[in-house]
Amino acid sequence: MNLKTNKIIKRVVIIGPESTGKSTLCAHLAEHYNTVWCPEFAREYLLQHGKEYTYEDLLSIAMSQLELEDTVIAAAKKYYFIDTDMYVMKVWCEVAFQQCHKWILNQISQRKYDLYLLCDVDLPWVKDELREYPDLTFRKKLFKMYKDIVINSGIKWAIVSGTDIERLQTAVRLIDTILGRR
Repeated sequence: MNLKTNKIIKRVVIIGPESTGKSTLCAHLAEHYNTVWCPEFAREYLLQHGKEYTYEDLLSIAMSQLELEDTVIAAAKKYYFIDTDMYVMKVWCEVAFQQCHKWILNQISQRKYDLYLLCDVDLPWVKDELREYPDLTFRKKLFKMYKDIVINSGIKWAIVSGTDIERLQTAVRLIDTILGRR
């Protein structure tokens, strides 16, 4: 609940490997539901500080991601779409450094969300200056890691796949069905 305005906001996290349309889906969902979405802070950080990052940088990124998430929600109406959460930070830490910060793990246990939408790797990988994993086999491995996470999270979840339009249509149907449109 957003205590400032005393309104209940349903939090939907869009999760999955890089280049699976998470940001696009968040933007489209926010537009559809006339609300806001929280972008992935890591992109801004890496564009400013460079692509080379350390284990400690990932902790800074995680902390800033949650600060951004907590700030942007003030403008949310009914639904709040979040591009990336601490599970993404956990996977990133473990893939890049074979360990995860305890602070990130603590945030995972403390943060509560209403729905996870897991983006499939069926979209073509699009190269940009920040993306690291173009190999489809590795992308499928990351997808399986995220799928295992959402299965074990105890939170409702679903996979979205297909084109950007198909993903949006599927996501809207799932949100309206699972969370109920008010």
